[in-house]
Amino acid sequence: MKKTMLLLLGFTLLFALAGCGSGGNNETAGSGTTNAGTTGESDKNAEKAEEPKNVKLRFAWWGGQPRHDYTLKVIEMYEKKYPNVNIEPEFANYDDYWKKLAPQAAANELPDIIQMDISYLSQYGMRGQLEDLTPYLSNIINVSDISDNAVAGGKVGDNLYGFNAGVNVVNFQYDPALLKKIGVDKLNPDWTWEEYITLANKAKAAGLFFDTGMRPEVFFGYYLRTKGQHLYNADGTALGYEDDKLFVDFFSQTSGLVHSGAVPNPDYLAQVKGVEDDPLVKGKAIGIWQWTNQFIGLQQVAARPLEMQHMPGPDRTAGLYLKPSMYLSVSKNSKNKEEAAKFIDFFVNDIEANKLIKGDRGVPVSSKVKEALKPILEPAQVQVFDYVAWAETNSTPMDPPDPVGTAEIINIFKSYSEQMAFGQIKPEEAAKKFREEANAVLAKNK
Repeated sequence: MKKTMLLLLGFTLLFALAGCGSGGNNETAGSGTTNAGTTGESDKNAEKAEEPKNVKLRFAWWGGQPRHDYTLKVIEMYEKKYPNVNIEPEFANYDDYWKKLAPQAAANELPDIIQMDISYLSQYGMRGQLEDLTPYLSNIINVSDISDNAVAGGKVGDNLYGFNAGVNVVNFQYDPALLKKIGVDKLNPDWTWEEYITLANKAKAAGLFFDTGMRPEVFFGYYLRTKGQHLYNADGTALGYEDDKLFVDFFSQTSGLVHSGAVPNPDYLAQVKGVEDDPLVKGKAIGIWQWTNQFIGLQQVAARPLEMQHMPGPDRTAGLYLKPSMYLSVSKNSKNKEEAAKFIDFFVNDIEANKLIKGDRGVPVSSKVKEALKPILEPAQVQVFDYVAWAETNSTPMDPPDPVGTAEIINIFKSYSEQMAFGQIKPEEAAKKFREEANAVLAKNK
């Protein structure tokens, strides 16, 4: 039996080998061609798969000429690193930027990468015009050196509609030489609103503007926080303060400074199209109220020593907060969302790119980038980095991102601010009308 089985196995093996040899030969000839063809095709496919496809991205931002200049260099750097990517720049000043973006949004033709402001983040995000960046974190956008709080600053609800491009805080930026012209060597770091009014009137007497006014949504918001109040309620469905006396107190002093000539009127300011035209740069105003990241461009254009001063108090710490200077968002209509996210990663994490940016869009959120920049910062940039570091321990948490409708409310603010500045309406009446109109806008969020 065992012998029979061995014979059967031997025959089976013999036929099997013969079959392999015969078929193998034929197959070798045939498969030689076939295999060679398959292997060659696979190699070609592999090579084809590895070849990055050509990508065209549109990147839109607002800013002054210094920002435009270095951003174009950052784009060049990126395109050199990724030759398959071509980035078309679209830039303008702040007001023109939003006028241009609105029709693009309506036509579903937003740029792939959009520099986004906190005032518009909820509006564009909630309308489904921005991509939720959460799925891109860690796998495309590296957040290993960025705090969770910094990332969360771009969230609206559960969605990350904007990536924090840098950290910011408001203050007063001024020319110390012009300050001396009104007989003041140095500002009191703990100055009050009353001291500010006194200094502004001194500036007027010396033939200077003290400042160029305050954006109401930013600085009235700060003022409210110093009083334990907020511009918007927690869910963005109504104003966050009840007492209109707060509105009256704040705008009585700001419009009063316009009436006295200590601050330019809206017609004058309408001629200011960019930082190059700013009265401070022209030597006609002592200072300007704005975000810390704007100090670098201002210093660069002014080309003379400028300094920064804390906001007036009391209760400055309650009023101050660290804010994402701006965001980088990806449009929902982009056909290259992953590529757009890669550029955002480059923008916030690449050290060489940030040696060009140097904190102009806020102090970098990456601790690695921030440390790498410190040895090469110029004096103005050191001032900004130091000021934000100071504010980290002298501020309170930021309010939630501005609600949908903020852009409309900013226009209402602007309208009543101008009317008060021209004496066409009293602050008391403006407070009442502003409340009615702003709450009507915010009620749509319920």
